[in-house]
Amino acid sequence: MKIALVHDYLTQRGGAERVFELLCQHFPDADIFTSVYDRHNTIDLDNREVHTTFLQNIPATRKYFRLFAPFYYSAFRALDLKAYDLILSSSASFAKGVKKRPDALHICFCHNITRFLWDTNTYLREYGAYSVLKPLIELVFAKMRQQDIFYAQSPDYYIANSTTVAKRIQDTYHKEALVINYPISDRRFIFDDQKDDYCLVSSRHLSYKRLDIIVKAFNQLDLPLIVTGEGPETKQLQTKAGRNIKFLGHVSDRDRCNLMSKAKFVIVAALEDYGLVPIEANASGTPVIAYGAGGVLDTQISGLTGILFEEQTADSLKNAVIEAQTIDWDYAKIRDHALSNFSEAVFFKKVDQTLAEILSSR
Repeated sequence: MKIALVHDYLTQRGGAERVFELLCQHFPDADIFTSVYDRHNTIDLDNREVHTTFLQNIPATRKYFRLFAPFYYSAFRALDLKAYDLILSSSASFAKGVKKRPDALHICFCHNITRFLWDTNTYLREYGAYSVLKPLIELVFAKMRQQDIFYAQSPDYYIANSTTVAKRIQDTYHKEALVINYPISDRRFIFDDQKDDYCLVSSRHLSYKRLDIIVKAFNQLDLPLIVTGEGPETKQLQTKAGRNIKFLGHVSDRDRCNLMSKAKFVIVAALEDYGLVPIEANASGTPVIAYGAGGVLDTQISGLTGILFEEQTADSLKNAVIEAQTIDWDYAKIRDHALSNFSEAVFFKKVDQTLAEILSSR
């Protein structure tokens, strides 16, 4: 069976890209396709050939890939995948729209519906030009939403990373989705039951991540906080942060794993579609303090693996941090929960069983 693996774009290293990296490792003989590829700023594909679209030939796309959004569906539709019997797309936007042979099978691992189209205000509000260009953007996005619904019918099956995303796929695309919680690369994470005093944030600095309420809460708590990552909100957050908050910017995977293993708590304030960071923290034996909505409801058990706070506010987060400090955490049990439910082995056992069932039914 000839297999194609397709991802939206490989220009960064986020949670979706880390899952795609695991898919590439699990299917070592599959061919890899994406719209735009920047080998220096994305996942390690072991020098495998990556097939790209016509957008790759426009130098600006690698840095400003989001600005070319209206052209991605055309780019993916132009890919020639006629030779492939099985197409596995990894998508939070456009890769789901690829063409296939009528007798071929297309399964989409869907990280989310196309967020910037369906939750535009939240996704784009940190970009200064958005408010000025909003009328024009809305005209373009209205057409793109029609395209998105149309091309979302292309996959034969959807696999969603969480019950939250499965519901969005049903509500927006009117397609059913099987939920298989995505894994972490569990071999990378270091268990340590000797924790330091600092709390950790590991996140891109985007408005929907709500680092603003984390900074506000820790200014009031005056507890040590380390913030990794970068983004459009970095300077604004640094201006508001007290001396107890340290910004490290981009850190290597090794340093990030070390920071997670020694952190007292990992803090997540976003409404995440799924969220790998809480599971990565748990795999390090570290409890999570997270906003109790979205994907964390699939991965966290309040009081066992962390604390879930009810309101997306600094006060609610502050109270959760205070509560978390009163609990005698079992770090080994936290790690065991992560590895028993969200390891690569567990994930690919479910994936392989699902593929076998689908293929046998055809």
